[in-house]
Amino acid sequence: MIHHLNCASFHPPLVGSMVAHVLVVERPDGLLLVDTGFGTADVAAPQRIGRAVRALMRPKMLPEETAIAQLTALGYTADDVTDIVLTHLDVDHAGGVGDFPHARVHLDAAELEAGRHPRGAEHGRYVREQWAEADFVPHAAPPAGGDAWFGFESVTEIGDGVLLVPLPGHSRGHSMVAVRDGDGWLAHAGDAYFHPGDLTSPPSAPRTVRVVQRLLAQDDAVRLANRDRLAELVAADHPDLRVFCAHDRAEFEAFGGPAGGGTGAGFPRSTGEI
Repeated sequence: MIHHLNCASFHPPLVGSMVAHVLVVERPDGLLLVDTGFGTADVAAPQRIGRAVRALMRPKMLPEETAIAQLTALGYTADDVTDIVLTHLDVDHAGGVGDFPHARVHLDAAELEAGRHPRGAEHGRYVREQWAEADFVPHAAPPAGGDAWFGFESVTEIGDGVLLVPLPGHSRGHSMVAVRDGDGWLAHAGDAYFHPGDLTSPPSAPRTVRVVQRLLAQDDAVRLANRDRLAELVAADHPDLRVFCAHDRAEFEAFGGPAGGGTGAGFPRSTGEI
């Protein structure tokens, strides 16, 4: 079974309400999370995520929205989480890593390198305190292009039915995470786009959203190229694939997530194991 959680709520000026879409995948040997939102330490000390993030994103920082609080409400403990797969290391995606100290944390090797050895504007991007003690499992892109998935190459299989798909641009090692859901796939595209209108032809996302994405991009030309690849994937209308981003509230609610955050049922609801 796959659960959809909102692990942070934002209200950026002129953009509207946004979420931090997190997946919880139930497996025979424990839980796997895709992203984590903010963690308990972030909520307790909001200043650690930085003044710029607070001003730009205006997060609510609610303790009940942390992944650990919502998993506890579902009857789990922190030790039930064996693996976390991160789309990238931005503060609103990796903040909850510290709440699961025994989990293996998977991500693209280039993203871990960026977090540990930032260059230029990357210096203001990451908060190492969120993940300094994490048990990282970095994944380098396979040689010679690697395996392909729906036309995307250099895909790494992290576990049975869990794939890491390189999709840089927003950050140096940004990735999409694909999770097997019954006979199909859920593809968490992270911050590769912020609004479904980004994937229409021509793109129709609000101008303010486009500006924010450009400002946050580590390499905007690469980001736009990968956005266009995603748009082609979505336009192909594969019946066994659903693509969604990290922050669009309407996409989150389409999976059963309540308007105020919290958990939502899978869509389509999973009944088996990945």
